[in-house]
Amino acid sequence: MADQVRVDKWLWAVRIFKTRTSAGEACSSGRVRVAGEPAKSARRVSIGDEVSVRRKGLTSTWRVERIVEKRVGADIAVECYTDLTPEDQRPQPRSRQERIDAAWAERVRGSGRPTKRDRRQIDKFLGRGDR
Repeated sequence: MADQVRVDKWLWAVRIFKTRTSAGEACSSGRVRVAGEPAKSARRVSIGDEVSVRRKGLTSTWRVERIVEKRVGADIAVECYTDLTPEDQRPQPRSRQERIDAAWAERVRGSGRPTKRDRRQIDKFLGRGDR
């Protein structure tokens, strides 16, 4: 087993990013830091390094506890790092109703004008009340 691995590969392997490409793009755009310094994809991480990722306005930080090169299951992935993100910086899970409302509010472009029923539901969702 290696004592160092590329940061993009590690982020993908421990399931912080869904694809290695998205992990690499995050590194290239400067959203990934290792030990407080911006990290390109090829930057090597080893046990004890702190990796920070900025996504959606929140910065999450992890300490590398185990080196993995291949993608592992979720149960094993959580053993590979320690989450150092402060409680107030962690994303809050949305309620089931919020997820349903958000999914419903998305309209496919080019699907035409909303019907009268659609318009009423949109107004109710946005809290506009009666017009």
